[in-house]
Amino acid sequence: MASEKEITISREEYTALKQQNERLRQELAQLKRMIFGSKSERFISNEDPHQVSLFEQEYQPEEEPKKEQKVDGYTREKKPKKQPLRSELPAHLPRREETIEPKNIPAGAKRIGETVTEVLEYHPSSLYVRRIVRPKYIIDSTDEKTNIIIGALPPFPIPKGNAGSSLLAFLIVCKFVDHLPFYRIRKILKRLDFEVSESTLNGWFVLACNILEPLYVTLRNEVLKSNYLQADETPMPVLTKDKPGSTHKGYQWVYHDPSRRLVLFDYRKSRGREGPNEILENFEGHLQTDGYVGYNKLKNGDKITLMACMAHARRYFDKALDNDKARAQWMLTEMQKLYAIERSAKEKGLTIEQLYDLRQQEAKPILDGMKKWMDEQIMLVAPNSSIGKAISYTLNLWDRLMRYIDNGAFCIDNNRIENSIRPVALGRKNYLFAGSHEAAQRAAMMYSFMACCKFHDLEPFQWLNQTLAIISDQDPKKLHELIPGFKPLQ
Repeated sequence: MASEKEITISREEYTALKQQNERLRQELAQLKRMIFGSKSERFISNEDPHQVSLFEQEYQPEEEPKKEQKVDGYTREKKPKKQPLRSELPAHLPRREETIEPKNIPAGAKRIGETVTEVLEYHPSSLYVRRIVRPKYIIDSTDEKTNIIIGALPPFPIPKGNAGSSLLAFLIVCKFVDHLPFYRIRKILKRLDFEVSESTLNGWFVLACNILEPLYVTLRNEVLKSNYLQADETPMPVLTKDKPGSTHKGYQWVYHDPSRRLVLFDYRKSRGREGPNEILENFEGHLQTDGYVGYNKLKNGDKITLMACMAHARRYFDKALDNDKARAQWMLTEMQKLYAIERSAKEKGLTIEQLYDLRQQEAKPILDGMKKWMDEQIMLVAPNSSIGKAISYTLNLWDRLMRYIDNGAFCIDNNRIENSIRPVALGRKNYLFAGSHEAAQRAAMMYSFMACCKFHDLEPFQWLNQTLAIISDQDPKKLHELIPGFKPLQ
């Protein structure tokens, strides 16, 4: 049998093939992780079992020892049965009490106590017609004139309309909190014996947005008064006449004031700098973002100090676990220590000044060690590998990542603003797209209000119902008082 011919290649070709093989292996590992793996970014270090976890672990009760049981000559393990635990029903929920007496109580029986059983029930929502009756009175006068008086109507969100503030609040909450498109809301109303078209629902929604627009402008002005903002962006498909049969990829830009927990969504047709350039035209202070270059070289850049997000850097190392586990684990473990410091400070309720001192004493040495380690390792890893990209990304943003320790009011990451973006992603899966650029901007308005309600633990329906009922009579100079959870800037 003829021997196989040896194939010789140059060292450069061998290195290129090796790097290509490594890249393909990484891509395959990422695809497997996306399809079959956990979506959680939770990392537990195997090196030190006493290391504090970045995320609290769920409580798991200790299992009883398994007992062996012989059946038909075979030994089978007897699995311990889990005892179900019934949680107590919330005390704030109203109670409707009913008493069930025993049948055929004999004469002379004495009551010695009672047994109480609580069962959670549901009463379907319902529609009702608010019928306002205003009696008319005639007043005779001596000047041969007849005067007729009648009670004044209360303010309505839609003048001469038949949709009240509570119904408009219901529509908005269904769409932007429960992520239901109008055709599903229409079905809900139909089950309540009220037939209405989708165009009518959309018309009511547009009118409600027109009423709330001055409040949205006030919210934008209040958010931009802060000297520390977090920013992020997320895509939103939009139907346009320019692309018949397909959608335009617009973007919801989000700005968050962590000090007052105010959120502003601003829709733009693109991911270019035009959006932040316009919104941040007069902003002065610190702006915390991910590594997107769109925030670089803003018109007002000389008055803006950029900060970076530790969580974004951490994700690169989390993805690199399949590529270089040892190096990725080392970095993730160091980042765990930084988050443990933040969690401890929050649990202790430290002031801004105390948190600054804590970060300087404990976080700064960890960060300095991370920087020294990355400077050494960047020369030892392939630039196109996952670990190489993780180290390069983090080193390129290192000065911005370090700035969170300069002020106790700064956050280590942008996770809060990402939480406010999640409803947009959920909405995309349900109503798929916005009907126009104007509709996308109206969505930005509602997402802003709903995010503020969420951050301040306000029930969105109640806030909307009250706000829509009084906003038409609100003094324009005091419009900021209607912003969810508003408090003056310190």
